[in-house]
Amino acid sequence: MLLRHTNTEVVEREALTINPAKTCQPVGAMYAALGIHGCLPHSHGSQGCCSYHRSTLTRHYKEPVMASTSSFTEGASVFGGQSNLLTAIETIFTVYAPDIIAVHTTCLSETIGDDIVQITAKATGKGLIPPGKYVIHANTPSYVGSHVTGFANMTKSMVTYFAQAVAEKKNKTVNILPGWVEPADMKEIRRLAGEMGVAILMYPDTSGVLDAPQTGRHEFYPRGGATVDQIRASGDSRITLALGPTASTSAAEALDSRCKVPFQTLELPIGLRATDRFINALRKAGKVEVPASINDERGRLVDMISDMQQYFFGKRAALWGDPDQLVSLAEFLHDLDMKPTYIVTGTPGRAFEERIATVLGGRLPEVKVRQGKQADMFLLHQWIKNEKVDLLIGNSYGKYIARDEDIPLVRHGFPILDRVGHQYFPTVGYRGAMRLCEQILNVLMDRQDRDSPEASFELVM
Repeated sequence: MLLRHTNTEVVEREALTINPAKTCQPVGAMYAALGIHGCLPHSHGSQGCCSYHRSTLTRHYKEPVMASTSSFTEGASVFGGQSNLLTAIETIFTVYAPDIIAVHTTCLSETIGDDIVQITAKATGKGLIPPGKYVIHANTPSYVGSHVTGFANMTKSMVTYFAQAVAEKKNKTVNILPGWVEPADMKEIRRLAGEMGVAILMYPDTSGVLDAPQTGRHEFYPRGGATVDQIRASGDSRITLALGPTASTSAAEALDSRCKVPFQTLELPIGLRATDRFINALRKAGKVEVPASINDERGRLVDMISDMQQYFFGKRAALWGDPDQLVSLAEFLHDLDMKPTYIVTGTPGRAFEERIATVLGGRLPEVKVRQGKQADMFLLHQWIKNEKVDLLIGNSYGKYIARDEDIPLVRHGFPILDRVGHQYFPTVGYRGAMRLCEQILNVLMDRQDRDSPEASFELVM
C-alpha cells in the first residue's frame, strides 16, 4: 500500500505505532542461533509465530531457514507448553539430530510464564537430551525490544551456557562479537583479522550458513557457524571486542563476569573512522602492527572519497533501521560531507541520541533523531513531507516513501526483501565502505541523469 495520504502535521503519539521501524525479538534470536554450527533454532510458541520468523529470514537471505516449533494449540495456551516442549526436544534429537537446540520464547509462552530452565532440566532428567547434545534458551517476548534485542539475548545465552575459563593464564586469542551484520560482514571481519595475524574466536557466525554455496544437495546443517568448543574456549581469551553496543555489550559483560575476560565495546566498523577504530583496537588487542595491505585498502577508500566528494557534498539523507548500524552510517555520511538529517530506529534502548551526537561532532540540533515505539516509518514520512531529503538509506520498507516522494533509495540493513546479494557483499571494513560509496554515488548519478535536460545530459560527470 502506498502512502500518498500521509499527512504533514506531526502529532505526538503515546500508544500507536504505524509501520514500525523494527521487527520482533524471536527473529533476532533465530538469526543468532543459526550462527552456531549444527544448531536448530526452536520457537517455543505457536506455528504461526515460527512461520513468520522463518519467512522473514528466508526472504532476506534467499536461503531456506530451518527452525522448529512447540506448536501451541488452545490447550498449551491455557495450561502451559511444558508437554509440547518436552515432546519437541525428544522428536528433534531423534529425527533431525542437531548438536544444539536453541529455544527462544514468544509472546504466548512468555505471557503464560513457561520456565524454560525447569523444562530443560526435566528433559535432562528424563533422558531426552542425548550425551554430547545441548539445549540452550533465551527469553525473547515480542511485545518488548526488537529483533536486535533478541539477537543480543541469544548471544548472551551462548556465553552463559558454554563459555568457560579453564586455563590458568589467558591466551593470545581475541574474541569478537560481531553484532547483527550480514554473513559477508562476518567473513570480512575474519579476513581483516587474518591479514593482521590476530587469532580470533567469533560468534555468532552466520557465514557459511546463510551464504552457503549451491552444491545441488540440501544440507540441513551447513559447514559454517561457531562450534561449541570455540564458544567454550572464548573464556580463556585475552580480550573481547564487542561490535555494536546494542547487539553485543550484554554478551561481553556476561563473559567478563563469568570468565574474567575484559572487553571493549566499539561501534560497528562501517565507514572510515569506525573501521579505523576497529583496526586500531585489533592491533592493540593482538599486539601486532597494521600490515601494508590494510593501509593500502584504507588509502583506496580515501582516494575514492576524494574523487566522489563533489557529488556527496551537502546532500541530505534520511536513515532508519538498527541502532548500531545507524550510528556508524551517520558518521560515515558526515565524513562524506553529506547531512544525515532524519534518523529513526524502533529498537528501544539508552544513549542512542548521545551516540549519534558523538559521531556527528555534537551537531545533534541539526538532526532529527527518534528511538522507540513511536519512532516508525509513518513519522519518518511525515518529516520528509515537511522537508525533503536527497537520499534514503534503509531496509525495503522505505521503498514506498521512495516511490511516493520520488527520492533515491539505497537498501541497507534488515530486512531487504526485494533485492538479492546483500549477504554476499560486506559493508564493514574499508572494502565495505567503498561499496557503500559506490551504491550512494550510483543512485545520485542515476537521478542526475534522469533529471538532466537534454542540453546538459553529459557522458562524463
